Amino acid sequence: MSQTLEKPAPKPFRKRAFQAPQPSPAPPSADDPTLRLEHMYRRIGETSMHDLPFVNAALSVEALGFRRWRGDWVGAVITPWFINLFVVPGGGELWSDLPAGDRCKIAFPLGELEFIADNDASAEIPAHQYCPLFAPPSQFNSQEGARAAAEEALRVMFTSPPAEPAPKPERPDVSRRAFLRIPGN
Repeated sequence: MSQTLEKPAPKPFRKRAFQAPQPSPAPPSADDPTLRLEHMYRRIGETSMHDLPFVNAALSVEALGFRRWRGDWVGAVITPWFINLFVVPGGGELWSDLPAGDRCKIAFPLGELEFIADNDASAEIPAHQYCPLFAPPSQFNSQEGARAAAEEALRVMFTSPPAEPAPKPERPDVSRRAFLRIPGN
């Protein structure tokens, strides 16, 4: 009698409990998004973030350093509840339309950084991706300190890491004995 061995049924892959809907394609922003980001986060600060215990009263909303890079807008945003790097669609090659909460890696001169997608069709900036730096930014006791940290993060992000030093070539055997050897003997 031969026995047939049954293969175990494959395990189902994990599925998320909640899957955000695929967003509509984000309209590219032709203009610098700095003022719209500041307006959006000031509004959020005055409404849903107002009087929360982790909000740093020493900080205010400020978007800084936004510039086009590979066709999209890249910069930083300081709020009393976070300091993040941002990518805003500008019609370039960095942007990918992702559901809110999805993560993607974006290559910068420093290397790849992980960004999180956010979408809100009713917002001043309906789609953006952010890379958290400080949340909450409780270690800062001044706007100047928070600004310096954000500016340094942007500077480092656009700086290529130093090249690894070339390996040292092996030193030939230069002893007196090796020097006096005649090749082929």
